[in-house]
Amino acid sequence: MEKALNRQVENSVTSFDPIHFLQTVVSIDSCDPPGGELEIALLVHEQLLELGIESELDEFLPGRANVLGRIRGSGEKAAFVLSSHMDTVPVGTVPWKRPPFSGAIEGDRLYGRGATDMKSALASMIAAAGSLSKKAHLLKGDVILAFTAGESANLLGARRFIEQGLQKEIGAFLCGEPSDLDVIIVEKAALWLRATATGRLGHVSGHAGINAIDLIQEFLGRLAAMRLDCPPHPLLDGPTIRVGRIEGGSAVNLTPDNCIVDFDIRLPPAVDHLLIVEQVQGIAPENVAINILDFKPAVESLPEDDFVKLCTEVCSRHRAEPTKVKGVSYYSDGTVLLEGLSVPFAIIGPGELGLSGQPDESVSIDNVQKAVEIYEDLAMAWLS
Repeated sequence: MEKALNRQVENSVTSFDPIHFLQTVVSIDSCDPPGGELEIALLVHEQLLELGIESELDEFLPGRANVLGRIRGSGEKAAFVLSSHMDTVPVGTVPWKRPPFSGAIEGDRLYGRGATDMKSALASMIAAAGSLSKKAHLLKGDVILAFTAGESANLLGARRFIEQGLQKEIGAFLCGEPSDLDVIIVEKAALWLRATATGRLGHVSGHAGINAIDLIQEFLGRLAAMRLDCPPHPLLDGPTIRVGRIEGGSAVNLTPDNCIVDFDIRLPPAVDHLLIVEQVQGIAPENVAINILDFKPAVESLPEDDFVKLCTEVCSRHRAEPTKVKGVSYYSDGTVLLEGLSVPFAIIGPGELGLSGQPDESVSIDNVQKAVEIYEDLAMAWLS
């Protein structure tokens, strides 16, 4: 497959139904791992072209693809970026009441994995772009649609965009992660660590050896009791530590000589993560080593920023109710794409906080439709 397609279909702007499109993409399994976003990326790419929008599809790994759409403005201002990812978290083992890839509509809600996080924002952004493409002559800067693969775990797609130089174009960044159409202006940093215990092999009928699982159990007890010294943040709860994976042992009758545990620490902005690593290393028993798996920096705007005020005003107008300004514990593609930049940032998404990764995940159809109007109005206002 050609890895980079870049063309524009002229005089072919068609109507676009974001709800029907959302049903279609929810019906496609793009759980990460393994991802496999290519099928969705192809649909998104072709849909943008049908709407008369420049689109580039980049299959940067087998089955993993980004889509970069562009509506060209006059170039007087830096680009306004709409960010969404095409992968989802896994379905899990808890039974669903509805098939997880059904896209079923009941009442005002559409159900399926990714409905909230965040294929609903993907559909809304495409719909908004279709309308914006008809008003391109009014835009003083480009509108860029940055749709990624692999956000849920390792931000593969966002890192690929950095390799291609997207960072240099960002003038304002609006992400569609779940917010229930409130305005999120701060997300926590994510520090992923691995503790590796090294024991000595033994057997139940002879020398007992040193049990690596016991060493990890001792470490986890200390980790649960540890208190991280972080300053309070007005929009965030405190730091958290969550164990996500444990692996150890080779046979039931052998003393395990190796055990690993991977865990996630979420931190507010302005905390030196290396100091946190040192604190964790300080509680590790002998023969337990601590290593960094990944670090995703926090992203933050201030409530008084002009972009935040604009987002709040536009959301309140379309919702006919006051809009809240919030912080969240999750991370977005912004943690990579905005690292080292000082540009306007906010998260506004039709999905609801707390539904990501849950059985019977769903989204409000009304929110999806309102998000279309919000994204369009924000782009027009910022690039006017």
